[in-house]
Amino acid sequence: MLKSRFRKISAYALGVAALMSVSSQAHALTFVLTYTAGTSAQAQAGFQAAANRWSAIFSDSATVNLTVGTAALGAGILGQAGSVQTRYSYAAFKTALLGDITSASDATAVASLDPGNSFGMLINRTSDNPNGSGSATPYLDLAGANNETIRLTNANAKALGLTPTLGTNSLCIGNCDAGIQFSSNFAFDYDPSDGITAGQFDFIGIAMHEIGHALGFVSGVDILDGNSPPVNGPFTANQFTFVSSLDLFRYSALSASQPGGVIDWTADTRAKCFSIDGGTTLGACFSTGRNFGDGQQASHWKDSLGLGIMDPTAGAGELLTVSANDRMAFDVIGWNLAVAAPAVPEPGTWMMMLAGFGLVGGAVRRRRSTQIAALA
Repeated sequence: MLKSRFRKISAYALGVAALMSVSSQAHALTFVLTYTAGTSAQAQAGFQAAANRWSAIFSDSATVNLTVGTAALGAGILGQAGSVQTRYSYAAFKTALLGDITSASDATAVASLDPGNSFGMLINRTSDNPNGSGSATPYLDLAGANNETIRLTNANAKALGLTPTLGTNSLCIGNCDAGIQFSSNFAFDYDPSDGITAGQFDFIGIAMHEIGHALGFVSGVDILDGNSPPVNGPFTANQFTFVSSLDLFRYSALSASQPGGVIDWTADTRAKCFSIDGGTTLGACFSTGRNFGDGQQASHWKDSLGLGIMDPTAGAGELLTVSANDRMAFDVIGWNLAVAAPAVPEPGTWMMMLAGFGLVGGAVRRRRSTQIAALA
Protein backbone atom coordinates (compact mmCIF):
# COMPACT_ATOMS: atom_id res chain seq x y z
CA MET A 1 0.00 0.00 0.00
CA LEU A 2 1.38 3.35 -1.00
CA LYS A 3 0.87 4.83 2.46
CA SER A 4 3.35 2.46 4.07
CA ARG A 5 5.95 3.04 1.36
CA PHE A 6 5.84 6.83 1.33
CA ARG A 7 8.63 8.30 3.46
CA LYS A 8 7.12 10.75 5.95
CA ILE A 9 8.81 14.11 5.56
CA SER A 10 8.01 15.10 9.12
CA ALA A 11 6.05 13.70 12.03
CA TYR A 12 4.79 15.46 15.09
CA ALA A 13 3.69 14.16 18.48
CA LEU A 14 0.73 15.65 20.31
CA GLY A 15 0.50 15.28 24.08
CA VAL A 16 -2.88 15.76 25.73
CA ALA A 17 -3.76 15.69 29.39
CA ALA A 18 -7.03 17.62 29.40
CA LEU A 19 -9.30 19.38 26.97
CA MET A 20 -12.18 21.73 26.68
CA SER A 21 -14.60 22.31 23.80
CA VAL A 22 -16.09 25.54 22.51
CA SER A 23 -18.49 26.08 19.63
CA SER A 24 -19.11 29.01 17.32
CA GLN A 25 -22.88 28.83 16.92
CA ALA A 26 -23.81 32.20 15.49
CA HIS A 27 -23.39 31.27 11.81
CA ALA A 28 -24.34 28.48 9.42
CA LEU A 29 -20.66 27.48 9.32
CA THR A 30 -20.00 26.20 12.84
CA PHE A 31 -16.63 25.32 14.34
CA VAL A 32 -16.40 22.92 17.26
CA LEU A 33 -13.04 23.66 18.85
CA THR A 34 -11.32 21.27 21.22
CA TYR A 35 -8.23 22.63 22.96
CA THR A 36 -5.33 20.57 24.24
CA ALA A 37 -4.03 21.00 27.77
CA GLY A 38 -1.89 24.09 28.22
CA THR A 39 -3.56 26.18 25.51
CA SER A 40 -3.83 29.63 27.08
CA ALA A 41 -7.11 31.50 27.43
CA GLN A 42 -5.59 34.22 25.22
CA ALA A 43 -4.85 31.71 22.46
CA GLN A 44 -8.30 30.16 22.77
CA ALA A 45 -9.97 33.56 22.44
CA GLY A 46 -7.77 34.41 19.45
CA PHE A 47 -8.54 31.16 17.71
CA GLN A 48 -12.26 31.58 18.35
CA ALA A 49 -12.03 35.03 16.77
CA ALA A 50 -10.35 33.51 13.70
CA ALA A 51 -13.05 30.85 13.43
CA ASN A 52 -15.75 33.51 13.72
CA ARG A 53 -14.21 35.43 10.82
CA TRP A 54 -14.38 32.40 8.53
CA SER A 55 -17.97 31.80 9.68
CA ALA A 56 -18.83 35.36 8.65
CA ILE A 57 -17.25 34.91 5.21
CA PHE A 58 -19.08 31.69 4.27
CA SER A 59 -22.78 30.83 4.35
CA ASP A 60 -22.47 27.03 4.19
CA SER A 61 -24.34 24.91 6.71
CA ALA A 62 -21.45 22.76 7.94
CA THR A 63 -19.90 21.82 11.26
CA VAL A 64 -16.10 21.60 11.29
CA ASN A 65 -14.37 19.87 14.19
CA LEU A 66 -10.88 21.11 15.01
CA THR A 67 -8.34 20.22 17.70
CA VAL A 68 -6.17 23.21 18.62
CA GLY A 69 -3.03 23.40 20.74
CA THR A 70 0.52 24.65 21.08
CA ALA A 71 3.87 22.90 20.78
CA ALA A 72 7.56 23.67 20.30
CA LEU A 73 7.52 23.39 16.51
CA GLY A 74 10.57 23.36 14.25
CA ALA A 75 12.73 26.36 13.48
CA GLY A 76 10.85 29.04 11.58
CA ILE A 77 7.44 27.35 11.89
CA LEU A 78 4.66 29.49 13.33
CA GLY A 79 1.84 27.00 12.93
CA GLN A 80 0.76 23.81 11.19
CA ALA A 81 -2.45 22.02 10.28
CA GLY A 82 -3.03 18.32 9.70
CA SER A 83 -6.26 17.66 7.76
CA VAL A 84 -8.16 14.39 7.60
CA GLN A 85 -9.21 13.58 4.04
CA THR A 86 -11.71 11.39 2.23
CA ARG A 87 -11.31 10.08 -1.30
CA TYR A 88 -14.06 10.54 -3.91
CA SER A 89 -14.43 9.70 -7.56
CA TYR A 90 -13.93 12.66 -9.86
CA ALA A 91 -17.46 12.10 -11.18
CA ALA A 92 -18.99 12.26 -7.68
CA PHE A 93 -17.00 15.36 -6.79
CA LYS A 94 -18.00 17.09 -10.01
CA THR A 95 -21.66 16.29 -9.41
CA ALA A 96 -21.44 17.80 -5.93
CA LEU A 97 -19.69 20.89 -7.25
CA LEU A 98 -22.33 21.29 -9.98
CA GLY A 99 -25.03 21.26 -7.32
CA ASP A 100 -23.20 23.89 -5.27
CA ILE A 101 -23.06 26.71 -7.83
CA THR A 102 -23.87 30.01 -6.10
CA SER A 103 -21.71 32.52 -7.98
CA ALA A 104 -20.51 33.45 -11.44
CA SER A 105 -17.05 32.16 -10.52
CA ASP A 106 -18.57 28.80 -9.56
CA ALA A 107 -20.35 28.55 -12.90
CA THR A 108 -17.19 29.36 -14.85
CA ALA A 109 -15.10 26.96 -12.78
CA VAL A 110 -17.48 24.01 -13.14
CA ALA A 111 -17.77 24.61 -16.88
CA SER A 112 -13.97 24.42 -17.16
CA LEU A 113 -13.74 20.93 -15.67
CA ASP A 114 -13.04 17.95 -17.92
CA PRO A 115 -16.24 16.14 -18.95
CA GLY A 116 -16.68 12.47 -18.17
CA ASN A 117 -15.18 10.48 -15.36
CA SER A 118 -11.54 11.54 -15.56
CA PHE A 119 -9.34 14.59 -16.06
CA GLY A 120 -6.04 15.15 -17.82
CA MET A 121 -2.86 16.39 -16.19
CA LEU A 122 0.80 17.09 -16.69
CA ILE A 123 2.86 15.07 -14.22
CA ASN A 124 6.53 14.22 -13.79
CA ARG A 125 9.00 12.28 -11.61
CA THR A 126 7.00 9.03 -11.77
CA SER A 127 8.50 5.59 -12.36
CA ASP A 128 6.45 5.24 -15.58
CA ASN A 129 7.46 8.62 -17.05
CA PRO A 130 8.00 7.94 -20.79
CA ASN A 131 11.04 10.22 -20.61
CA GLY A 132 12.70 7.88 -18.11
CA SER A 133 11.95 6.61 -14.63
CA GLY A 134 11.81 9.55 -12.22
CA SER A 135 12.44 12.07 -15.01
CA ALA A 136 11.73 15.72 -14.23
CA THR A 137 10.35 16.21 -17.76
CA PRO A 138 6.55 16.69 -17.69
CA TYR A 139 4.36 14.34 -19.66
CA LEU A 140 0.66 14.19 -20.50
CA ASP A 141 -1.30 11.72 -18.38
CA LEU A 142 -4.93 11.18 -19.38
CA ALA A 143 -6.09 7.89 -17.83
CA GLY A 144 -5.74 5.90 -14.65
CA ALA A 145 -6.59 5.96 -10.96
CA ASN A 146 -4.90 9.33 -10.41
CA ASN A 147 -7.04 10.85 -13.15
CA GLU A 148 -10.28 9.58 -11.63
CA THR A 149 -9.76 10.36 -7.94
CA ILE A 150 -10.15 13.52 -5.85
CA ARG A 151 -9.12 13.82 -2.19
CA LEU A 152 -11.03 16.38 -0.18
CA THR A 153 -10.32 17.59 3.30
CA ASN A 154 -13.28 16.47 5.37
CA ALA A 155 -14.27 20.08 5.94
CA ASN A 156 -14.27 20.74 2.18
CA ALA A 157 -16.43 17.65 1.65
CA LYS A 158 -18.93 18.93 4.20
CA ALA A 159 -19.15 22.26 2.35
CA LEU A 160 -20.22 20.31 -0.74
CA GLY A 161 -22.90 18.37 1.12
CA LEU A 162 -20.87 15.16 1.03
CA THR A 163 -20.55 12.90 4.07
CA PRO A 164 -16.87 12.19 4.73
CA THR A 165 -15.63 9.16 6.63
CA LEU A 166 -14.73 9.97 10.23
CA GLY A 167 -11.01 10.00 10.85
CA THR A 168 -8.19 11.24 13.01
CA ASN A 169 -4.48 12.00 12.95
CA SER A 170 -1.67 12.64 15.40
CA LEU A 171 -2.76 16.27 15.92
CA CYS A 172 -6.37 15.36 16.76
CA ILE A 173 -8.11 14.40 19.98
CA GLY A 174 -10.38 11.60 18.81
CA ASN A 175 -12.10 12.03 15.47
CA CYS A 176 -11.71 15.49 13.97
CA ASP A 177 -11.54 17.25 10.63
CA ALA A 178 -8.13 18.75 11.33
CA GLY A 179 -5.63 19.34 14.09
CA ILE A 180 -3.86 22.70 14.37
CA GLN A 181 -0.80 23.61 16.40
CA PHE A 182 0.88 26.94 17.09
CA SER A 183 4.50 27.34 18.00
CA SER A 184 5.32 28.10 21.61
CA ASN A 185 8.62 29.63 20.50
CA PHE A 186 7.34 33.00 19.25
CA ALA A 187 5.62 36.10 20.59
CA PHE A 188 2.09 36.64 19.25
CA ASP A 189 -0.15 39.70 19.13
CA TYR A 190 -3.70 38.55 19.90
CA ASP A 191 -5.41 41.90 19.18
CA PRO A 192 -5.04 43.11 15.56
CA SER A 193 -7.49 46.01 16.05
CA ASP A 194 -4.62 48.43 16.66
CA GLY A 195 -2.14 46.81 14.28
CA ILE A 196 0.47 44.16 15.04
CA THR A 197 3.17 44.99 17.56
CA ALA A 198 6.70 45.10 16.18
CA GLY A 199 8.51 41.84 16.84
CA GLN A 200 5.27 39.91 17.32
CA PHE A 201 3.14 37.84 14.93
CA ASP A 202 -0.54 38.16 14.05
CA PHE A 203 -2.08 35.23 15.94
CA ILE A 204 -5.60 35.61 14.53
CA GLY A 205 -4.25 35.90 10.98
CA ILE A 206 -2.10 32.80 11.42
CA ALA A 207 -5.07 30.94 12.91
CA MET A 208 -7.15 31.90 9.86
CA HIS A 209 -4.36 30.62 7.62
CA GLU A 210 -4.26 27.22 9.34
CA ILE A 211 -8.05 26.94 9.33
CA GLY A 212 -7.85 27.73 5.60
CA HIS A 213 -5.81 24.57 5.05
CA ALA A 214 -8.45 22.55 6.91
CA LEU A 215 -11.15 24.11 4.71
CA GLY A 216 -9.43 22.79 1.60
CA PHE A 217 -6.53 25.01 0.58
CA VAL A 218 -4.21 22.05 0.04
CA SER A 219 -2.35 20.54 -2.91
CA GLY A 220 -1.46 16.93 -3.56
CA VAL A 221 1.56 18.18 -5.51
CA ASP A 222 3.26 18.22 -2.10
CA ILE A 223 2.90 14.41 -2.02
CA LEU A 224 4.61 14.12 -5.42
CA ASP A 225 7.25 16.62 -4.36
CA GLY A 226 8.00 14.63 -1.18
CA ASN A 227 7.99 11.22 -2.84
CA SER A 228 10.22 11.55 -5.88
CA PRO A 229 13.91 10.62 -6.27
CA PRO A 230 16.26 11.27 -4.61
CA VAL A 231 13.91 12.10 -1.71
CA ASN A 232 11.86 8.89 -2.09
CA GLY A 233 10.39 6.67 -4.78
CA PRO A 234 9.82 6.75 -7.69
CA PHE A 235 6.21 5.57 -7.75
CA THR A 236 3.85 5.03 -10.66
CA ALA A 237 1.51 7.83 -11.70
CA ASN A 238 -1.54 5.80 -10.65
CA GLN A 239 -0.25 5.63 -7.08
CA PHE A 240 -0.56 9.41 -6.77
CA THR A 241 -4.28 9.56 -6.08
CA PHE A 242 -3.88 12.83 -4.19
CA VAL A 243 -5.32 15.50 -6.49
CA SER A 244 -7.19 18.04 -4.35
CA SER A 245 -10.17 20.18 -5.27
CA LEU A 246 -7.86 23.20 -5.53
CA ASP A 247 -5.50 21.27 -7.83
CA LEU A 248 -8.23 21.16 -10.47
CA PHE A 249 -7.61 24.89 -10.96
CA ARG A 250 -3.79 24.66 -11.06
CA TYR A 251 -2.48 25.52 -14.54
CA SER A 252 0.72 26.53 -16.26
CA ALA A 253 1.34 28.00 -19.70
CA LEU A 254 2.47 24.52 -20.79
CA SER A 255 -0.55 22.67 -19.39
CA ALA A 256 -2.98 25.23 -20.82
CA SER A 257 -1.43 24.72 -24.27
CA GLN A 258 -2.27 21.01 -24.30
CA PRO A 259 -5.31 19.98 -26.37
CA GLY A 260 -8.35 21.04 -24.37
CA GLY A 261 -6.12 22.27 -21.54
CA VAL A 262 -5.08 20.10 -18.58
CA ILE A 263 -4.04 20.85 -15.03
CA ASP A 264 -0.35 21.05 -14.13
CA TRP A 265 0.43 18.59 -11.34
CA THR A 266 4.21 18.60 -11.69
CA ALA A 267 6.90 19.21 -9.11
CA ASP A 268 9.29 21.74 -10.63
CA THR A 269 10.02 25.47 -10.67
CA ARG A 270 7.78 26.50 -13.60
CA ALA A 271 4.96 28.91 -12.70
CA LYS A 272 1.68 27.20 -11.74
CA CYS A 273 -1.26 29.58 -11.35
CA PHE A 274 -4.89 29.65 -10.32
CA SER A 275 -7.34 29.54 -13.23
CA ILE A 276 -11.10 29.01 -13.28
CA ASP A 277 -11.43 28.94 -17.07
CA GLY A 278 -9.26 25.97 -18.03
CA GLY A 279 -6.01 27.91 -18.15
CA THR A 280 -7.17 30.57 -20.57
CA THR A 281 -6.67 33.19 -17.86
CA LEU A 282 -3.89 32.59 -15.34
CA GLY A 283 -4.47 34.41 -12.06
CA ALA A 284 -2.54 34.40 -8.80
CA CYS A 285 0.24 31.83 -8.80
CA PHE A 286 0.94 29.06 -6.33
CA SER A 287 4.10 27.98 -4.58
CA THR A 288 5.66 25.01 -6.37
CA GLY A 289 7.14 22.67 -3.75
CA ARG A 290 9.73 22.43 -1.01
CA ASN A 291 12.08 19.96 -2.72
CA PHE A 292 11.85 20.54 -6.48
CA GLY A 293 10.03 23.87 -6.66
CA ASP A 294 10.56 27.28 -5.10
CA GLY A 295 11.17 25.96 -1.58
CA GLN A 296 7.61 26.52 -0.33
CA GLN A 297 4.78 23.98 -0.08
CA ALA A 298 2.51 23.84 -3.12
CA SER A 299 -0.45 24.26 -0.73
CA HIS A 300 0.08 28.04 -0.65
CA TRP A 301 0.08 31.09 -2.86
CA LYS A 302 3.42 32.18 -4.27
CA ASP A 303 5.47 33.83 -1.54
CA SER A 304 6.45 37.50 -1.28
CA LEU A 305 3.67 38.77 -3.56
CA GLY A 306 1.04 39.64 -0.94
CA LEU A 307 -1.53 37.35 -2.58
CA GLY A 308 -3.59 36.56 0.49
CA ILE A 309 -4.03 34.86 3.84
CA MET A 310 -2.79 31.60 2.28
CA ASP A 311 0.70 32.96 1.58
CA PRO A 312 3.35 30.61 3.06
CA THR A 313 5.15 33.09 5.33
CA ALA A 314 4.36 35.93 7.70
CA GLY A 315 6.50 38.83 8.89
CA ALA A 316 6.87 40.08 12.43
CA GLY A 317 4.58 43.10 12.80
CA GLU A 318 2.56 42.14 9.71
CA LEU A 319 -1.24 42.28 9.73
CA LEU A 320 -2.56 39.30 7.74
CA THR A 321 -5.71 39.75 5.65
CA VAL A 322 -8.07 37.67 3.52
CA SER A 323 -7.84 38.72 -0.13
CA ALA A 324 -10.05 38.48 -3.20
CA ASN A 325 -7.74 35.64 -4.35
CA ASP A 326 -8.48 33.71 -1.17
CA ARG A 327 -12.21 34.26 -1.45
CA MET A 328 -12.40 33.11 -5.06
CA ALA A 329 -10.28 30.00 -4.41
CA PHE A 330 -12.50 28.87 -1.54
CA ASP A 331 -15.61 29.80 -3.51
CA VAL A 332 -14.82 27.52 -6.47
CA ILE A 333 -13.79 24.50 -4.38
CA GLY A 334 -17.20 24.40 -2.71
CA TRP A 335 -17.54 27.12 -0.07
CA ASN A 336 -20.34 29.65 -0.55
CA LEU A 337 -19.49 33.28 0.01
CA ALA A 338 -21.86 35.28 2.17
CA VAL A 339 -23.77 37.90 0.14
CA ALA A 340 -22.07 40.73 2.00
CA ALA A 341 -18.78 39.35 3.28
CA PRO A 342 -17.35 41.70 5.92
CA ALA A 343 -14.09 43.53 5.35
CA VAL A 344 -12.05 41.87 8.09
CA PRO A 345 -8.29 41.82 8.58
CA GLU A 346 -8.19 39.14 7.74
CA PRO A 347 -5.37 8.53 0.97
CA GLY A 348 -9.01 7.71 2.37
CA THR A 349 -9.24 9.28 5.74
CA TRP A 350 -5.97 7.68 6.88
CA MET A 351 -4.15 10.37 4.94
CA MET A 352 -3.00 13.32 7.06
CA MET A 353 -1.84 16.42 5.24
CA LEU A 354 0.34 18.77 7.24
CA ALA A 355 0.62 22.34 6.08
CA GLY A 356 2.62 24.91 7.95
CA PHE A 357 3.11 28.62 8.23
CA GLY A 358 6.62 30.02 8.33
CA LEU A 359 7.93 33.14 9.97
CA VAL A 360 9.80 35.93 8.31
CA GLY A 361 12.44 37.71 10.32
CA GLY A 362 13.45 41.30 9.88
CA ALA A 363 11.44 44.38 9.06
CA VAL A 364 7.70 44.69 9.36
CA ARG A 365 5.79 43.37 6.32
CA ARG A 366 8.93 41.96 4.75
CA ARG A 367 8.73 38.39 3.46
CA ARG A 368 11.35 35.87 2.51
CA SER A 369 11.57 32.09 2.18
CA THR A 370 11.84 30.16 5.44
CA GLN A 371 11.33 26.62 6.59
CA ILE A 372 7.70 25.51 6.34
CA ALA A 373 6.20 22.55 8.17
CA ALA A 374 6.23 19.51 5.94
CA LEU A 375 3.35 17.68 4.30
CA ALA A 376 3.37 14.11 5.50
